[in-house]
Amino acid sequence: MAASAVNTADLYDERGEELDSVALQFQSLGGHTHFSGPVRTIRCFEDNALVKSTLATPGDGAVLVVDGGGSLRTALMGDLIAASAVANGWAGVVINGAIRDRTAIAGLPLGVKALGSNPRKSAKTGAGESGVDLEIDGVVLRTGAMIWCDPDGILVER
Repeated sequence: MAASAVNTADLYDERGEELDSVALQFQSLGGHTHFSGPVRTIRCFEDNALVKSTLATPGDGAVLVVDGGGSLRTALMGDLIAASAVANGWAGVVINGAIRDRTAIAGLPLGVKALGSNPRKSAKTGAGESGVDLEIDGVVLRTGAMIWCDPDGILVER
């Protein structure tokens, strides 16, 4: 954990009503357990082409939030895409769905939260949309809003 890491429990104690807490139990799967930044969004279902192309662009410390509809049938990110995110300066990725290559991703300096893993590849047609408001577990995630993640959970600026 970096010295500048924010603990979500402490942040909630300080700012409670200004924040929404995602109750869905995401797993912490990246090399960084604590990460935060401005949200960027993608909605896609079992197709990771937008995830790959987005993480190949400059992240400038942002956190990509991907609403994969909660599907665990295919992985929306693997180690090569995660390595691209690191190379392009992304702080982390939150996926309402699955990843693959868990062991390799755990060794990368990237925050990753996902519902689980599946070795099966996703489609690559580019279906989906980016820069849209997402709703995950009743919490709205908007591009530009701040998000904080750690092993306790996920907080989002309202």
